[in-house]
Amino acid sequence: MWPRIGGLRTLALGTPGEMRANLNALVLAGVKTATAGLLTDEYTAENEELEHVGERLVLVDDRDALVGIVEVTGVEVVRFADVTWDFARSEGEGDRSIEEWREGHHRYWARAGFPVDDDTPVVCIRFRLVSAGGGGISTGDLGT
Repeated sequence: MWPRIGGLRTLALGTPGEMRANLNALVLAGVKTATAGLLTDEYTAENEELEHVGERLVLVDDRDALVGIVEVTGVEVVRFADVTWDFARSEGEGDRSIEEWREGHHRYWARAGFPVDDDTPVVCIRFRLVSAGGGGISTGDLGT
């Protein structure tokens, strides 16, 4: 199971270190409004259900400390080859084409030990930033 804070699931983007810090900064700046995960390797293996529209997630740093709260606005499972350019652009990571997005994600997941092919199911999550930072986040924001 994924860690919880205040009863909410956490959202730990990328790998710890510089990558996670950069991705979190993109979320806080409103540039990154989507993320992708692997259905079989990140959900099924961890015995986690898919996120659902309206669910709030705690964006965390490398120490699992609260960075912000996001609210899920869309969830779709598609084949890796069917991820759209509109979705990829919403990830806000600077890819200039869907081909560049696919190559970067292919490399990332392969390094993480999860090689993908065109038929690999990908969970495409869209979200909006609700609150930034740990200060000023009330228990109401956490859904408790």
